[in-house]
Amino acid sequence: MKQVFKNLKTKAGRINKKAAGFLAIALLMANASFAGSGVAGVGAGTSELAKYLAPVSSLILAIGAIVGLVGGVRVYIKWNSGDQDVNKEIMGWMGSCIFLVLVSVVIKAFFV
Repeated sequence: MKQVFKNLKTKAGRINKKAAGFLAIALLMANASFAGSGVAGVGAGTSELAKYLAPVSSLILAIGAIVGLVGGVRVYIKWNSGDQDVNKEIMGWMGSCIFLVLVSVVIKAFFV
């Protein structure tokens, strides 16, 4: 009985080694066949990203305009009510507007 299990074990080991060898060769062949398409894939991805660059940049500027208007109204209301933290509110409002405009410019410069 031990001999039967030993024979099965060695046969299974040989089959596993052959299967592993076949799998390795198949993977190497697949890798070699797809190696040339990697450069084409990067080029296609770059062109797809360039399509969305202008709309995203315009969207960021539009969000910046809305935030600017809302922030301006908030500063005006605080200023008219005599609040002491008007200077802090103005600095935060201006900082957010400048940040959103710069993000739009940096996105264009980074991806072009």
